[in-house]
Amino acid sequence: MKVRVKFKKYGVMKFIGHLDVMRYFQKALRRADIPVAFTKGFSPHMVMSFANPLGVGLTSDGEYFDLEITRPLSTKEAVKRLNEVMVEGMEVLDFVEISGDKKSTGMSIVAAADYLVTDKDGKMDDAFFDGLSRFTEQEKINVMKKTKRSEKEMDIRPLIYEMKRQGNAMYMRVSAGSVSNLKPELVMETYTSFLGLSSKEFRFVLHRLDNYARAEDGALVPLNALGKVIEG
Repeated sequence: MKVRVKFKKYGVMKFIGHLDVMRYFQKALRRADIPVAFTKGFSPHMVMSFANPLGVGLTSDGEYFDLEITRPLSTKEAVKRLNEVMVEGMEVLDFVEISGDKKSTGMSIVAAADYLVTDKDGKMDDAFFDGLSRFTEQEKINVMKKTKRSEKEMDIRPLIYEMKRQGNAMYMRVSAGSVSNLKPELVMETYTSFLGLSSKEFRFVLHRLDNYARAEDGALVPLNALGKVIEG
């Protein structure tokens, strides 16, 4: 049986990188006595994969990894067991059964993510948001995107699905995943430049709200919505 685990990452755990998060959950799954399946061969390892790993320094309410288990375990019991062994800064939110189709892994179906951006110094005032409608109404938003090998100009406007003020924070939903991934840092850098400001003047704090996939009708839904609750 394949399952999808949803968890949140907050507090000091935001400084823990993806590889350490993966190792952490491998140990936590053992402590929680989750019946995890292992690969065959000389060096067996847990059958698990993370969807859209979170960058260091970011917190999140919607992180996911897919896992294969050897026997059914109810959603309620699995969440309870895992949270009993979690440390401060990690909390398991869901544990649902998913399709065994390799094309349906969280890693391959992520299509978008939403974020909430605040500023440590409270500089995101009314004046900061005054240019937001003009920014989003542009037909094109061309930026220079750097890759490991080169630098090229690209239009990020089609990759910004929504961007609006939410209190004294900036909410945005952007394209994510292996096909077209737009970093919220680049969006904020581009917006501040549009205002005639430098992003270095701000101390932005990024929080990911959730990761999304496309449902059959084309709507964006949280990754765990594509699974089903496992009854006890």
